[in-house]
Amino acid sequence: MMFLAVTLAALLAQTPQPFPKVAPPGPARPAPATPTTPTGPDPAQKVAPPTQPAPGPNDVPTEAFLGVPIYPGADYLASYDAGRGQRYYLFGTNASFLEIVNYYKSALKQKGELVYEEPAVHQFDIGRFKEETMAFPPSVTVKDYTWGGSAGFLNPKRGKQPARYKTVIQIVPATGAN
Repeated sequence: MMFLAVTLAALLAQTPQPFPKVAPPGPARPAPATPTTPTGPDPAQKVAPPTQPAPGPNDVPTEAFLGVPIYPGADYLASYDAGRGQRYYLFGTNASFLEIVNYYKSALKQKGELVYEEPAVHQFDIGRFKEETMAFPPSVTVKDYTWGGSAGFLNPKRGKQPARYKTVIQIVPATGAN
């Protein structure tokens, strides 16, 4: 019985502490020493050159911004969020798939890769893919939208001409142009 009385007395003697715990009054802590050297960017680190600001949702991106030529006469359709800070830009044209592929083979000085034969999709890499920071590889992708008798890619701008496009060009700019 004596043990129970001592334990009960000990429990009753404890009082709950307020949250958050306030430090007891006492001497003030000394202020941290201020650095004597200026705090600026480390000159040993390379600083990326400034990039052009991204175009607004209704602004047509420029070749300088995208880092690749845009097929002459191609219509800007839209841009979409690709994730991880990237965007991709769509252009439509009524030139044939083969004509667009040959244009980019010449303009980019590479043969690219035929990703799919049916429907035909051809891709040109324009930068290194960094899996940690990118959702899509920087590239120019050309797709045939007339395969299998299709009338083409529907123009996303309602009431605008042409109503459909035979070929769509998707451009994912290299890092720094997103």
